Amino acid sequence: MSQPQQTIRTATELGGRGLFTGFPVTVRFKPAPPNSGVTFVRTDQDAPIRIAASIDNLTKRARRSALRNGTVSIETVEHCLAAVCGLGIDNLEIELDNAELPAVDGSSNLFVEALLTAGVEEQEIPRDGMTIKAPVHVTEDDAEVLAWPGAADRLDIIYELEYDQQAVGRQILRYSLDSDSFVKNIAPARTFVTEREAEELTAAGIGTHLTYQDILVVGENGPIENEYRYPDECVRHKILDLIGDLTLIGRPLYGRIYARKSGHNLNHALVRKLIEQHGAGQLQDRMGAAPTLDVQQVQRILPHRYPMLLVDRVIEIEGDRRAVGIKNVTINEAFFQGHYPRQPIMPGVLIIEAMAQLGGILLSRTLEHTGRVAVLLSLDRVKFRRPVTPGDQIVMEALAKRVKSRTGEVACQARVQGELAAEAEIRFMLVDADTN
Repeated sequence: MSQPQQTIRTATELGGRGLFTGFPVTVRFKPAPPNSGVTFVRTDQDAPIRIAASIDNLTKRARRSALRNGTVSIETVEHCLAAVCGLGIDNLEIELDNAELPAVDGSSNLFVEALLTAGVEEQEIPRDGMTIKAPVHVTEDDAEVLAWPGAADRLDIIYELEYDQQAVGRQILRYSLDSDSFVKNIAPARTFVTEREAEELTAAGIGTHLTYQDILVVGENGPIENEYRYPDECVRHKILDLIGDLTLIGRPLYGRIYARKSGHNLNHALVRKLIEQHGAGQLQDRMGAAPTLDVQQVQRILPHRYPMLLVDRVIEIEGDRRAVGIKNVTINEAFFQGHYPRQPIMPGVLIIEAMAQLGGILLSRTLEHTGRVAVLLSLDRVKFRRPVTPGDQIVMEALAKRVKSRTGEVACQARVQGELAAEAEIRFMLVDADTN
């Protein structure tokens, strides 16, 4: 039986200064409806800017996780998100009036206390988690993270920390995520830096407002003007960071993870790989189902015909937001007669054309009854990742990004056996049907 989704019972708030920026900020936590997820809201803008806690909104930063919508960003989200995940909260709105969440003491403690004060409340809709189905491995230099199947309702983590500095040294901790143990054993673990790292950050003008009491600085003989909360507080904080970064998946994760010397960049890479694996698995499960649109229905929408009709069927459409289509590639394709006939490879431009046709089908959902059709206008960020050859089945996905009165933009990907073959952002001009 699936567990119910959860939010908080009442609104609550806390304040402080950002860890990296030092900006003063007030954060207000508010209940959110089922299936809405975790959303940050910058209330200091002319119009409030909403940014979902999703890997799609991640922006590159050093030593932290940050999210962005256009030019507006939210810095250092991981400690707050770890608290949200650790307490099993699925849906939450987080308002803040500046660019960075408060550092408080460098842990998740005050976030946890605020959320527990508000009260965690069950909702009527069941939780939809992500179960790791097969091993995923990401590496960066001598650091690595490995995820593999485990319990169907629990996340187990092993973290191995190794620092040259003797006062930190090598620490290993096994941890199973649940709310009670998170509050007691992980949430209080603070951000730490070595004395040399602290000097480098200060020289760069970062964190100059902090003292040794505000952040855990580890010298050769241990914490400077401070004390550990746990003998292995450093590895506990690394687990806290990992939990916060995994929250960017957008749903609870179940399985096992082993991390060695990983940081935010590697955590983010793991998140992307897990989402990719989950999407491929869901798609495979749907492959045998009856198509949403068969080829006859596709032909009623698209004006293309053989040999230029490159969408065989559409297996999924989510309103006017997303479509998934199939192109089966056979040796009988007309283009193989002249395109590398001794080593047949599908022309890349035709893969793009197939994705564009799927995008046109998706936009037709919005254009229905408007008397307009979508005509290809421009391509951006086009990349080819692997060749497509006879016998391959191309699974294409189109996501609507912007649809205005005269233009539409769709982000598309094409995969073969779960591996990315091509991607592009495709822009259409919406013209009156009688002028096309």
